[in-house]
Amino acid sequence: MIETRIDRRFAKLKAEGRPALVTFITAGDPDLATSQAILDALPEAGSDVIELGMPFSDPMAEGIPIQLATQRSLAQGHTMDKTLQMVREFRKKDNDTPIVLMGYYNPIYVRGSAAFVKEAREAGVDGLIVVDVPAEADDELCLPAIEGGVNFIRLTTPTTDDKRLPTVLANTSGFVYYVSVTGVTGSAAADTTAVAQAVTRIKSHTELPVAVGFGIKTAEQAEEIGKHADGVVVGSILVEAIRKSLDENGKATNQTQAAVTDLVSSLRVGVEKARK
Repeated sequence: MIETRIDRRFAKLKAEGRPALVTFITAGDPDLATSQAILDALPEAGSDVIELGMPFSDPMAEGIPIQLATQRSLAQGHTMDKTLQMVREFRKKDNDTPIVLMGYYNPIYVRGSAAFVKEAREAGVDGLIVVDVPAEADDELCLPAIEGGVNFIRLTTPTTDDKRLPTVLANTSGFVYYVSVTGVTGSAAADTTAVAQAVTRIKSHTELPVAVGFGIKTAEQAEEIGKHADGVVVGSILVEAIRKSLDENGKATNQTQAAVTDLVSSLRVGVEKARK
């Protein structure tokens, strides 16, 4: 597979001796213009890799904050076409920061996997995280993504044992996303000792970077997790910051963008302190 922005970014950060700050927002939340402004501002705020959520009506792996973000986006008429256009607009200003689309298979399936991968790559997408396509169905999307030059990033969890792990990792590329808690996004805080053990175990099976997400909300947590992981993924706390910034009618305010970027900058300080 050809080298992607994800490969280059993790290699650069490894050379610098620090983990990546991976930030998640939902495309179109709370509206297209504000979401675009937030996306465009994330790299300067401190984000190394951006996960852009593809809104879907049944986000089964998400906790309440991301479910609400998805509802806000869909209520504004957001579509997959608009998500891809957001990436195109971002690429007019930033050709280095990796963007990973995260979500569910249905909105991709209806477009056709190969066609979607081609369009996504041309828009400037570097990777996909699609949580409801198992490793046994790699030919559905994973292999077309790899063939199309887009990383396919898989999730591993505390319940992914050593027997299962090689199957999950077989066609994974870019990085491995370790879900540090059982349950949905934003549901609990990660246990640092357990994370360290899990990262070590995963690395015994792969040379890919391992990023850790779910339950990381503060700079202090980012620092502790970052001492062991190659990346720290933060999402629910960012979309919750958006929600709290909205006015009584659920509309963006002049504080919405700063609510996210200030928090990202704070988390970046924590990640910087985790230098190995």
